[in-house]
Order: sequence, then C-alpha cells, then structure tokens
Amino acid sequence: MCGRFTLTRKDFRQLAAELGAEFDDAVVALYRPRYNIAPTDQHWILRMKQEQRQLLPAKFGLVNSWAPDMKGAARQINAKSETARTRPAFREAFESRRCAIPADGFFEWAGTKEARRPFWYHAPDGGLLLFAGLYESWRDPTTEAWTRTFAILTTDANDVVAPVHNRMPVILPHDRVDDWIFRPADKSQVDFTALQDLLRPASNDAIVATEVSRRVNAVANDDEACLSPAVDSEAFEAPRLL
Repeated sequence: MCGRFTLTRKDFRQLAAELGAEFDDAVVALYRPRYNIAPTDQHWILRMKQEQRQLLPAKFGLVNSWAPDMKGAARQINAKSETARTRPAFREAFESRRCAIPADGFFEWAGTKEARRPFWYHAPDGGLLLFAGLYESWRDPTTEAWTRTFAILTTDANDVVAPVHNRMPVILPHDRVDDWIFRPADKSQVDFTALQDLLRPASNDAIVATEVSRRVNAVANDDEACLSPAVDSEAFEAPRLL
C-alpha cells in the first residue's frame, strides 16, 4: 500500500517547472514542503487538460461524487491496480480521471507494532517519483463547495520493497506519464490495455531504502527531522529477500 509519503521540494514554482505543468497563481500559497503526508491531507495532482499538464491541489483519499460525506476518504487512499478498472468506487475515475501524484519518497514499516521501524523509499538521485493515481471531485451538499480528492494505485512490491511489504505504489516512468494522464475527447479512444501495462512494479534500481527516524511514526510530525537517519539505538540492517 501507500499510506504516507513525502514531497520535500522547497519551491512550488520550481516544482511546477520540473513537471512542465501550468498552475493557478492563487494556489501557490497552499504549498509547503512535506515530510510526512498522511491520509486526508492536502497534496497535489498532475493531470492533463487539452494536452497541457496542470498541477492542482487535492486531498489524499478518494471521495466519490455520489458519497453523502467525506468520512470514507481514509478508506480509499489506495486502489489496487489489478481491479481498479472494474470496482464501482474507481471505475469512472480509471476511465476518465487519471492523474499522477508527485512525491520524492514513500514510507513502509518493519518490526513489531510496539517498535515500528520506518523505511523511506526514494530515488537514488533524489529525483521526483510520479505515482499513478485517480481523482474525483466531491460537492458538499451544505456549502456547495467542491473538493478534489485522489487515490494512489498500488501493485506488487518489487525486490526492494518486498522484504517489508507485499505492495507498493505504481511509479510511472517519467517518459510514460503523459500516456497515463492523457484524456482523449472520446472515451472510446482510450487504450485500456496499454494503460494497464503501465501498472507494474518499478524496476529494482528505481528506488532505494533508507531507515529513518521513528519520529515519522507519528503523523503530527512533519518536518525535516522525520527523514533523519535512524540513530544507532534504532538502526538495523534493512530486510533482504532470501
């Protein structure tokens, strides 16, 4: 699964430039570097409209347009790539509202519940990771305000993640992102076979694991110290496949 992740870029405009995306100046003030993004938090999605990439704010946890409220958001942070196209909760978004979620790492944990040891999975060169995602917009029946929400698609873990968890977020190759987020005017033109082919585990050299401070275990902690290397009393050798 992917329940917590990071996006530590300092400057929003530079992030948008790195993604080749346009944005509304009004949203710039919403941005800040994040070191421990959790379900229902505000984050960002990359979508395509009229062949132009757009970077937009959205909340982590998909809420269907027909939902009576947003209480189910935390239960729909992830969608299994193997079944998302057919599940009622994700089917329409898979067909028409695909997005990418910019991040620079995600967390998984090893050890017992009483002594959870967090690992931060990130690109070896510090580059951006782009998770495959789905988004929906939900309208509050009381205020009539719209909220954009998203879920991250997951797939089988690669050899780097597998010793800790059997699932991982789908990480899109940078040169295939547009293939995922492109939305043709006619839905019948969507090549679902090609889209499904993108939803596979990342290559083993795409990410590395770093054991980080247990500070990240608490969602209230969201600062650079979360990514500090584990201290000697916490550190242990990263699990490996036998």
